[in-house]
Amino acid sequence: MSSVTADHVSGHGHAHDHDDHEHHGPMHGWRRWLFATNHKDIGSMYLVFSLVMLFEGGTLALLLRTELFQPGLQFFSPELFNQFTTMHGLIMVFGAIMPAFVGFANWMVPLQIGASDMAFARMNNFSFWLLPVAAILLTTSFFVPGGATAAGWTLYAPLTAQMGPGMDLAIFAVHIMGASSIMGAINIVVTILNMRAPGMTLMKMPLFCWTWLITAYLLIAVMPVLAAAITMVLTDRHFGTGFFNAAAGGDPVLYQHVFWFFGHPEVYIMILPAFGIVSAIVPAFARKRLFGYASMVYATASIAILSFIVWAHHMFATGMPVTAQLYFMYATMLISIPTGVKVFNWVATMWRGSMTFETPMLFAVGFIFVFTIGGFTGLILSMAPIDIQVHDTYYVVAHFHYVLVAGSLFALFAGTYYWLPKWTGTMYNETLGKWHFWLSMITFNITFFPMHFMGLAGMPRRYADYAAQFTDFHQVATIGAFGFGLSQLLFVYIIIKSVKGDGARAPAKPWEGAEGLEWTVPSPAPFHTFETPPEVR
Repeated sequence: MSSVTADHVSGHGHAHDHDDHEHHGPMHGWRRWLFATNHKDIGSMYLVFSLVMLFEGGTLALLLRTELFQPGLQFFSPELFNQFTTMHGLIMVFGAIMPAFVGFANWMVPLQIGASDMAFARMNNFSFWLLPVAAILLTTSFFVPGGATAAGWTLYAPLTAQMGPGMDLAIFAVHIMGASSIMGAINIVVTILNMRAPGMTLMKMPLFCWTWLITAYLLIAVMPVLAAAITMVLTDRHFGTGFFNAAAGGDPVLYQHVFWFFGHPEVYIMILPAFGIVSAIVPAFARKRLFGYASMVYATASIAILSFIVWAHHMFATGMPVTAQLYFMYATMLISIPTGVKVFNWVATMWRGSMTFETPMLFAVGFIFVFTIGGFTGLILSMAPIDIQVHDTYYVVAHFHYVLVAGSLFALFAGTYYWLPKWTGTMYNETLGKWHFWLSMITFNITFFPMHFMGLAGMPRRYADYAAQFTDFHQVATIGAFGFGLSQLLFVYIIIKSVKGDGARAPAKPWEGAEGLEWTVPSPAPFHTFETPPEVR
């Protein structure tokens, strides 16, 4: 995007002038992490936390797939099965995907805009340390009387009124995670708007910063809506209100409206930063500038604005009037236009570029391919008559895993491989990285592609048992799921090797076509960077 002058390099000398200053380097031992205010340390903690949560949520998914390998009940009661389903969703959304993107923002936004750190360093620390507390609350809810909540990750009323104390723990955990998200988002907005290097106008920012700026506004707008919804659930449960209780004059469908007013922008909160990562990687490995930078920014903003006016497409089966169905149907189709602009721009960037396929590029190209399939199945679901047929079937499960796993997660993998040399100062093992990509890509499709057919044939989701005709597809999906889960152990191995320094030393700019301020600092990035802001031309 922008060329960097040598001013920063001379300015970098100032970073080490005041070594006697008490807080110059990292503290040692556990204090370094507990009291961390450095954006790199906090970013690393977010990333490690989300990886742990990814494995916890993934383990629950494998337990689900184990039960579904054959019809009939083998291992778990339907109640426990539904607890696994619900907690898998909550942990993956609020524990794995969102904190991982916040970790990327913490690490990369200050480096990309030439800032010395995030705007609110102590709030940054606080917003991270809320997350392990919430994760512990969620995990321990399995062990209270009645077990964890089994209302689905959407926590629909009236099911939520019938759950045991595990439901209350889930409500508190989601509240705490929401508070963490709001603080993180405010921090990102203030950092990007106030701390850019001289000469870096908004339209010169890397797209990752743009997508995160827009995502942060989405978070600030919708997290309080979720808080309101689950607070109403809490008061319905314990304080005699009747918001969602039909017997008390309330309306369970009201909960769905409030929840999805949060839930639909939430979907874009989990994919817009992924667009930013892919928009950094594709130009670097195509060795071309990003095609249509301004249109990418406008498309991102359009997606964010439209995400607020399409929430009821999740509710076609609730009996809404035909005029409302038509409105939400057309509004939902409209979102495919700015998304299509992005895909077109990535393909146009690659067109006639001198491309090489290192692991980050493989994941980025894989992302574009598989995310597009997920986008098309979503476009199909936007049509009310089709949606009513496949609502709450495995077709929907296939659709959103294509967007969330092949979308968000693959982009996170791509970004990790792309910036890992900058984080650790060590090049990861390229051969193992490619193995990780191909194993993930193939097993992902083996797992989730058959689910489209099951859904079209009427297999409902969240069921512990099923008719014998679905056995073959379920067995294929289960084998794929175990393959996918085991492939991620390879990812952990690659990261650990890189962190320990097993590998070639990484230069300041390991990728020939990479652009941006983060490649002007040494690898690994020093504890303090840009104490004197670089000049951007």
